[in-house]
Amino acid sequence: MKRMKATVAYDGTHFEGYQSQPTGRTVQREIDRALRKLHKDDAIHSVASGRTDAGVHALGQVIHFDTPLSIPTDRWIVALNVLLPKDIRIVAVEEVDESFHARYSATGKTYRYKWSYEPVHSPFERNYSVWLGHLRPNLERMQEAAQHFIGTHDFTSYCSSKTGTDNRVRTITQLTIDRKGDELVMDVTGDGFLYNMVRTIAGMLIAVGRGWNEPEDISKIMLQKDRTKAGKTAPAHGLYLVRVDYENNDN
Repeated sequence: MKRMKATVAYDGTHFEGYQSQPTGRTVQREIDRALRKLHKDDAIHSVASGRTDAGVHALGQVIHFDTPLSIPTDRWIVALNVLLPKDIRIVAVEEVDESFHARYSATGKTYRYKWSYEPVHSPFERNYSVWLGHLRPNLERMQEAAQHFIGTHDFTSYCSSKTGTDNRVRTITQLTIDRKGDELVMDVTGDGFLYNMVRTIAGMLIAVGRGWNEPEDISKIMLQKDRTKAGKTAPAHGLYLVRVDYENNDN
């Protein structure tokens, strides 16, 4: 058996999230269906770096799977993409050591959140960015607020109350927010992210940008460890999983 690592991109619009569920279309279900068809073995399955919610997109999700097949590395991309729906693409495949684990070997992740400045939100972008409307946020205030998230903190106030872990301490190493053409783009890198954490951060930054909160409120709310004190969770369709990092691989 060989262990293969694959990088996956997908349009999350028509999925009920990444992880397989009893009902509904999911990314994992489609990937595992393709793997099982290729192997002619219903026991084959993939393991991902983590789940994404319904509507969330990915540019660089990472999975691993074990295989007895002797397919050349460069042919895996073609073999799997032929079997996958058009809204999922395998973009890279490599053989890795059997100790590699897509989830537990990860050392960090980068997410992106996108808003649209367009006066009229294009129907072709409605599933890929969140329209800012006519109440434009103050970018400098948002950039000031973003600095309060950087570092190691307890993010209880900035994750869903349904988060399944008691340890809510995470480290954000970088958080930038800039205007790029007709888009406002937030990129955030950290050692790990809690359920809805990135979307809650995005929602809080918009609240600051619109004057509903002050930049220094970020740290004050952090210390309260109370989700009800933070702003609304930003919509899922503006979020992208950009990259998963591993110790010996920039991925």
